[in-house]
Amino acid sequence: MYAEEIKVVILGNSGVGKSSIMMRFVKDEFSATQPTTMGAAFMSKIIKTNDNQFKFQIWDTAGQEKYKSLAPLYYREARIGIVVYDITSLASFGVLKTWITELQKQGPENLILAIVGNKSDLQDKQEVPYEDAMNFAKQVDALFELTSAKENRGINDLFMKLASKIEQQKIQNSMKKNVSSQSFAVNSNQHNKQGSCPC
Repeated sequence: MYAEEIKVVILGNSGVGKSSIMMRFVKDEFSATQPTTMGAAFMSKIIKTNDNQFKFQIWDTAGQEKYKSLAPLYYREARIGIVVYDITSLASFGVLKTWITELQKQGPENLILAIVGNKSDLQDKQEVPYEDAMNFAKQVDALFELTSAKENRGINDLFMKLASKIEQQKIQNSMKKNVSSQSFAVNSNQHNKQGSCPC
């Protein structure tokens, strides 16, 4: 089966676990000493749904300030944007809007957005209330998922939900094309009738 390529970008402050999320999803691995990403890292994985197969091309962007000018290069033509915060860091949650604004400037209009609260295994140190994160996700029309790359919680669910969103978009686009082609056919028929000789 053909696997449609889908560009995915992961954004967020340095240290929130972006690389760990990607590593857990693609390789099912976790390292407590994951090195800081320089510029960007890339991995891919094929994900299967009931009706489709997608090749997620995942770009993990560096969260450090000195790399921010490079980030827009990776946002272009992205179909999915995953914006990550650390549930134990209110500061990492507070800058989500900035990351999203940057992403939406460069991404397509139909960009699928996900807000991810990582390190859910550290709930005793949680600084970001669940309700606040949920409400924010609703405000920006994004999926919301709590994850723990360390304990492999919510990672596969996140990517399966994103794949389902892509499927929904494909169906909607197909329906729009059918409606517009039917409309064109009706208009053409009416034009032909009007132009035909009544004699």
